[in-house]
Amino acid sequence: MRASAPRLAAFFLPLVVALTAGCEMADADAAQEGQDMDAAPEVEFLRSAEQAAMDLPFSEAVRVGHMLYLAGQVGNRPGEMTVVEGGIQAEARQTMENIQGVLERYGSSLDRVVKCTVMIDDIDEWGAFNEVYVEFFPGPKPARSAFGADRLALNAAVEVECWATVG
Repeated sequence: MRASAPRLAAFFLPLVVALTAGCEMADADAAQEGQDMDAAPEVEFLRSAEQAAMDLPFSEAVRVGHMLYLAGQVGNRPGEMTVVEGGIQAEARQTMENIQGVLERYGSSLDRVVKCTVMIDDIDEWGAFNEVYVEFFPGPKPARSAFGADRLALNAAVEVECWATVG
């Protein structure tokens, strides 16, 4: 049994229309995505009132799209210009608490940290630093770079900067 041309057209025409409409929608979505990809994400320079009052020449964090880049943190109590006493572990704990505070202030958290850079004044203190660090990242660990440094800000034993997702 052979189908007639009108019957074939009645069968295929809706299929062709649906496929054409789908392709046009996909093209429109691709064009929209292309526009979004070409537009630079908004950049927001972030400073808490406490950090601004210290009149330091940097932002404590910068938000670019869905990424939050933290300035390096040392083991000082917020608002003070000296590090806590007690050695590398006390400083490391205060440093990580400072990082946690900045992350939370700007809508992120430790579990959204994807990268850390650790600068340590005495690389022989590496193990002692790590004992504290893992307390703050008990699950999956962020990617991390580290290096020995000579003379950190405020004569700190350690400085840590982090990148995290936000939003």
